[in-house]
Amino acid sequence: MASLEHIPRTREECSKALTAIRDSLYVLGGKWKLPIISALSGGPLRFGELQKLLGDITPKILSKELKELELNEFVTRTVYPTSPVTVEYKLTDYSHSLDKVVIELRDWGVQHRKRLKDCHKARRTAVQK
Repeated sequence: MASLEHIPRTREECSKALTAIRDSLYVLGGKWKLPIISALSGGPLRFGELQKLLGDITPKILSKELKELELNEFVTRTVYPTSPVTVEYKLTDYSHSLDKVVIELRDWGVQHRKRLKDCHKARRTAVQK
């Protein structure tokens, strides 16, 4: 568990922390960026493979998110001169700077889902009594 000693105490520290958080959310925010990064952590994928793996993302949204991730240097796009053209997406070395963040979010998500299930189960049990 993270220590609370890194929580900003002064107005200036708080302002700097909020700016950093906004910057992070601007680059990684939204429903799809972190799932795309997570999906690509298993190795390079073509567009169709990535879309299938992610499930209900539309081609338009996937294309937009991949372009933004490429712009921010988290993903590289390689075009192979085949017929038809093959395009492959791969994580950059820089993207690995997010490894701890993604792992922490995953672990928190597992814990949170379990908590919700347990709470829901407890409520049903209480109503049945």
